[in-house]
Amino acid sequence: MNHVLRLIGRNKPLFNQDINAVEIELTKEVSRSRFLVLGGAGSIGQAVTTEIFKRNPKKLHVVDISENNMVELVRDIRSSFGYIEGDFQAFALDIGSVEYDAFIKADGQYDYILNLSALKHVRSEKDPFTLMRMIDVNVFNTDKTIQQSIDCGAKKYFCVSTDKAANPVNMMGASKRIMEMFLMRKSEDMSISTARFANVAFSDGSLLHGFNQRILKQQPIVAPSDIKRYFVTPQESGELCLMSCIFGDNRDIFFPKLSEALHLITFADIAVKYLNERGYEPYLCKTEEESRELVKTLPAQGKWPCLFTESDTTGEKDFEEFFTDNEELDMARFENIGIIKNSLKYDHQLLKEFESEIASMKNNKAWTKEQIVALFFKMIPRFGHKEIGKYLDGKM
Repeated sequence: MNHVLRLIGRNKPLFNQDINAVEIELTKEVSRSRFLVLGGAGSIGQAVTTEIFKRNPKKLHVVDISENNMVELVRDIRSSFGYIEGDFQAFALDIGSVEYDAFIKADGQYDYILNLSALKHVRSEKDPFTLMRMIDVNVFNTDKTIQQSIDCGAKKYFCVSTDKAANPVNMMGASKRIMEMFLMRKSEDMSISTARFANVAFSDGSLLHGFNQRILKQQPIVAPSDIKRYFVTPQESGELCLMSCIFGDNRDIFFPKLSEALHLITFADIAVKYLNERGYEPYLCKTEEESRELVKTLPAQGKWPCLFTESDTTGEKDFEEFFTDNEELDMARFENIGIIKNSLKYDHQLLKEFESEIASMKNNKAWTKEQIVALFFKMIPRFGHKEIGKYLDGKM
């Protein structure tokens, strides 16, 4: 963790004080409980799985659609922690599939079910087909697995949200905000908590993870120069999710408090720190063509070509926030974790209309992005989405 902390401009973890204060109670509850982690082989899912495993649960089952990532998760846990007395198993399943439904029907004996599966990229909103899958994964798979959790008698359901759900400007953030609306409906029948947090540094598919790939493949480093973000480490993301799962009241949303420890930093600044730590001096290029050409020669001179440009693509938010002005907060319970306290409030008819309109699009096997955007505006009247017509896939 220390290596990542240095790159994001910090010298200590965020949640140590809060974790230490409840560690005895946390370990006791984990050790006597049965867990199912959905989306457990992604970066956050692996972090959550690790936090649970090292506290010796009675049962820990992990489900993820990625067979390769699941293999790596098991190898990593075995290499780091070895074995537990409890039942630890991994299953390469799609939670939207009939095979997963059969799996739940065959077992289904869990105390806590944590859902970390998500389509998390802003770039996933560029076409109507990937956008529909985002709705399926972020909204409907969540709603389905909550109902299965209710049916099998689980006592708590946790799913991860995002800071981008607070006053969303992109479809990904809006899909998670709509997911939170569906959570409210299901919270009448079981206890549900969630978490919003910042970018997870070096998580799979992230720009920082891409830095590793660019070095490995001898390619230029590219980053926006004008976008500042908050970052947490993978371990911190796992800790926050587990804290919300175990200690969150029904409808609570946990988030990291802003402080001197958690501050904004640009991707370009991290790129410079990253290259310096690797022993390279950043060389600023003016064009993609220049950077692709110079990467053939500069690394041998101890320099690495970089292209830092201003953001000009759809879905980018100028700033990040974890809560809105009209949300009630509990800032006293933990030192470095804030809590959004939600009352039971949702528009049942609006949710039914959302389900109906999406079902109609799917039945017709034809829909446009404009139709989905219009539906999102119906769900979130103050949705800040602006269509620029340029997407991240159109850039290096």
